[in-house]
Amino acid sequence: MKHLILAGAVLPLVSLAAPCLPPAALIEHDAQYEEAMRSGDAAFLDAWLADDYVWVHTLASAVDTKAVVLARAKELKVAAKARTTSEVKAHALGDTVVLRGLSTVDQWNADGKTWRSNRYQFMRTYVNVDGKCKLLAVQTMKVWSSEGKQP
Repeated sequence: MKHLILAGAVLPLVSLAAPCLPPAALIEHDAQYEEAMRSGDAAFLDAWLADDYVWVHTLASAVDTKAVVLARAKELKVAAKARTTSEVKAHALGDTVVLRGLSTVDQWNADGKTWRSNRYQFMRTYVNVDGKCKLLAVQTMKVWSSEGKQP
């Protein structure tokens, strides 16, 4: 009986240490984050981002909070042509999963017919918050740009 009580007390603690989503499912859901950023889906971002979310851009040129990202999404005037990820790897420990990979953002030029591309290396940290997967932190570093080139 003592073992049963002890197991009942420990099992909830074990489940709290589980990743918010299995890494493969998280990588798929992370692609939805990219699409929400592209299209300005503030509702998705509000649900997906942790309250203490932070995004550190290349060379700390900007640091965005959840409020800043949501405001930008709500005011989006022109959606990017595309946002895609590649070479995504997952690193899990306890209830935290860090995704790293490449994100390519294709943005329309002023003429509305041509576009430019920027590629970033990213790290995104996901945590289990009350049984829900939340994006806590992002860091991006620009690694390539087509500025001045025809795509």
